Amino acid sequence: MVFLEFEKPLEKLYEQLEKIKQVGEEGAVDVTEMLKELENKIKNTRKEIYGNLSGWQKVQLSRHPERPYTLYYISQMCKRFVELHGDRCIQDDKAIVGGLASLDGQPVVILGHQKGINTKMRQYRNFGMAYPEGYRKALRLMKLAERFNFPVICLIDTPGAFPGIEAEDRGQAEAIARNLFEMAQLRVPSICVIIGEGASGGAIGIGVGDRVFMLENTWYSVISPESCSSILWHSWDYKEQAAEALRLTADHMFENKLIDGIIKEPVGGAHSNPEEMAKLLKKQIKKSLSELIDMNPDERIEARINKFASMGVYDLALPEEPVAPPARKK
Repeated sequence: MVFLEFEKPLEKLYEQLEKIKQVGEEGAVDVTEMLKELENKIKNTRKEIYGNLSGWQKVQLSRHPERPYTLYYISQMCKRFVELHGDRCIQDDKAIVGGLASLDGQPVVILGHQKGINTKMRQYRNFGMAYPEGYRKALRLMKLAERFNFPVICLIDTPGAFPGIEAEDRGQAEAIARNLFEMAQLRVPSICVIIGEGASGGAIGIGVGDRVFMLENTWYSVISPESCSSILWHSWDYKEQAAEALRLTADHMFENKLIDGIIKEPVGGAHSNPEEMAKLLKKQIKKSLSELIDMNPDERIEARINKFASMGVYDLALPEEPVAPPARKK
């Protein structure tokens, strides 16, 4: 198990648990009561820690190396999955995966970012940072879904689109902008879920949907706390303050009406019980699909566009009559 800095009290308790188990296995000592007492203490400590997480701690959880990624959720939620490759232009991007799947008998097109489960695979997946061809592959799959009237499901988990010169040479900004334009007008239901990190254009490039959800311990923002800190304070040392100021957690996003809902995670985070997390995610997706499939496509598109167009718009009260300027002195 991998423990984060704020999980150190849990790490010590787990070490004690392993020692007690070892004593029970090696000697003729009944440690049942001690194990039960320690397990209850671990349960209570976990609830206490995860019941009051800061913005920065949730950012850390979203990056946990044992957190489940897109391909895991697909394998747990879908009985059949056929991955499709390539953007029909340059090459196949490894940071975005997708294809055709069956969700309890409902054909869907499902796609998302994939970071990789170890160092070698993370390099292969470019740490979940897609090139333009990744977003063009995603759009190709969405258009395929539209042709056959299949709902689209997008799972988002990226530190951002790849910022290298080669990505800019191949039209990174245009690829993301094209996806925004096309996703707003898709005639099939679309559901987007932030399952980890949701950073900048890399996230929004597959993030325009009829329903947008966030897992409980994820973040969604135009910039990461570290980058924000380096710009404002010229140092990463203020990343915790930046995380709070950005209001990037799921509860803040829901409060500001930037997402449609929050999917609760098991106590301890999605990585503590991946199978349960997959069940909770699948339940929410199926519920949303049942609401969206029967809607008229034109009404669904209009509602989608209105939802995103209203973000960041505020009404300011103006005086009923203009105030007359003061009279000039003679």
